[in-house]
Amino acid sequence: MGLALGLLLALVLAPPALRAKPTVRKERVVRPDSELGERPPEDNQSFQYDHEAFLGKEDSKTFDQLTSEESKERLGKIVDRIDNDGDGFVTTEELKTWIKRVQKRYIYDNVAKVWKDYDRDKDDKISWEEYKQATYGYYLGNPTEFHDTSDHHTFKKMLPRDERRFKAADLDGDQTATREEFTAFLHPEEFEHMKEIVVLETLEDIDKNGDGFVDQDEYIADMFSHEENGPEPDWVLSEREQFNEFRDLNKDGKLDKDEIRHWILPQDYDHAQAEARHLVYESDKNKDEKLTKEEILDNWNMFVGSQATNYGEDLTKNHDEL
Repeated sequence: MGLALGLLLALVLAPPALRAKPTVRKERVVRPDSELGERPPEDNQSFQYDHEAFLGKEDSKTFDQLTSEESKERLGKIVDRIDNDGDGFVTTEELKTWIKRVQKRYIYDNVAKVWKDYDRDKDDKISWEEYKQATYGYYLGNPTEFHDTSDHHTFKKMLPRDERRFKAADLDGDQTATREEFTAFLHPEEFEHMKEIVVLETLEDIDKNGDGFVDQDEYIADMFSHEENGPEPDWVLSEREQFNEFRDLNKDGKLDKDEIRHWILPQDYDHAQAEARHLVYESDKNKDEKLTKEEILDNWNMFVGSQATNYGEDLTKNHDEL
């Protein structure tokens, strides 16, 4: 792997604080569902949010190119898959399971795209040595070239950090990652057993004075950087209030690991659950708190889209799995 590609991969996998400092607000909170954020205000019966939650962003775009007949036909096939127990009804729980699956699909697609770059011996597993050589090989082979550069310090920090994360993802401890383990390594925020690593890396990113805590100035500096000496934007002042009132739970002026976990890994709101309840509520004509296929198809435009009168086979051939 060339130096440029190695540097790119290393920086892509690096935590945000190792990249260029942003001049606009940065979001640290890990949403429970990867692509599913806060529900926007209703916009004149525009169901884009629902479509993306139900189908995923890419497939929602594909459905927009279908005729209404084709869109409804494909929706019917999806409903059959969502009805796990085959009882003819789609429950809120079954919808939530489907939405979570859809929202995680992009993660596994991402891993599939980069897998061959790391699995050098083609054994369908990635060892720590394979990953280390693919990502840091040039630096490891040319240490003097980097000795007095910022890249040297960046790699020196990132290599042990990646190794620690790799070991946490490697559940059986064989120093080799299966696809599931490598997915946990690249996307630790999506796996329960990786949550402590997410918290620890966040602390290390923001804690500039190395005292093991995040004070208010460090908290603000992580999401906002002054380009000039001037007043802070209103949202920064609001974040300072958020820190004092809602982040610093024990009111000691700093965040410990538990408070960071409470901040970045909120447990009090399940976006997939909320969306599933919304879809059921809006489509449940007889108010029995579950949906028949007929009820879903009668309200099909909330679940899937259609804006075209004609569509090309090339737009749909790769989405037969839906």
